[in-house]
Amino acid sequence: MTPVPSPDTHKSAAEWVSRGHQAAARGDWKEAANAWLAGSNSGSLESANLLLSAIPGLRALADTGDIDAQALAAGLMVDFLDDSALPTAFEYARSAAKAGNAAATRTLGYMYRSGRGAPASSFQAESLFSSAAQAGDPYAAYNLAGMHITGEIRSRNHAECLRLLRQAANGGVTEAAAVLGNQLAAIDEDEEALSWYLHAARQGHTSAMFAAGCWYRDGLGTAPDKVQAVRWFLAMLNHANGDGLHEAIQLVMHGMTDEQIQAAAELAGRTQDAETLIRRAHHHGR
Repeated sequence: MTPVPSPDTHKSAAEWVSRGHQAAARGDWKEAANAWLAGSNSGSLESANLLLSAIPGLRALADTGDIDAQALAAGLMVDFLDDSALPTAFEYARSAAKAGNAAATRTLGYMYRSGRGAPASSFQAESLFSSAAQAGDPYAAYNLAGMHITGEIRSRNHAECLRLLRQAANGGVTEAAAVLGNQLAAIDEDEEALSWYLHAARQGHTSAMFAAGCWYRDGLGTAPDKVQAVRWFLAMLNHANGDGLHEAIQLVMHGMTDEQIQAAAELAGRTQDAETLIRRAHHHGR
């Protein structure tokens, strides 16, 4: 529920850690927190741990009425502190939401939806997520879409759910792109479903990579393409996920040329695996 900074794909996790340390040394806790949030979102455990050190500085600013600090502090307190911090987090979120901060409005919605720090209320959660989504918060749009999917919302609307998922995915919520692919697949909108699986796969979502590999293998939403199928199955290995390896091996052993295997491995950033797969295929008597 922490407010999420705009992604900057040009920075590595280490660069975000360094940028946060520099901001903290200046006493700029909002900048430090935003940098470490970005690092955490890019997979840096160090950044996630450093976020705890930003909370006292943010709280000091929040207590002066700084709206952005209130929003950041509320989100971090909900995400990282125990339930004793929830009353203060609620007050910060309510204050910042009243001032029109979309991220704080979303955090408040989460508190009502989960019943953490606020009375459980799907009605309040829906209203708050709607306000934040209308203000352009992509995570609020994703949360609201989730309420459509789970049936928590007053008037479930599949078209509205898809619109919200598109808003969230276009706003940088990778998980929303994968969920959107699933929702479109369920209504046989295969071509668009594949496009969103690919969108999520390019952002490192391994389940979407597996789906993309299967769809290229089976010709769903596109013509069958063994090179693209093996590409995405192998790409999962870059994220320490070997669930697609069996499928990749099966494809290379049945009807792929050495050149196709090399092309797939190169596309996956796994050129070191090409020779192993080629030897495996030759040994199988392809």
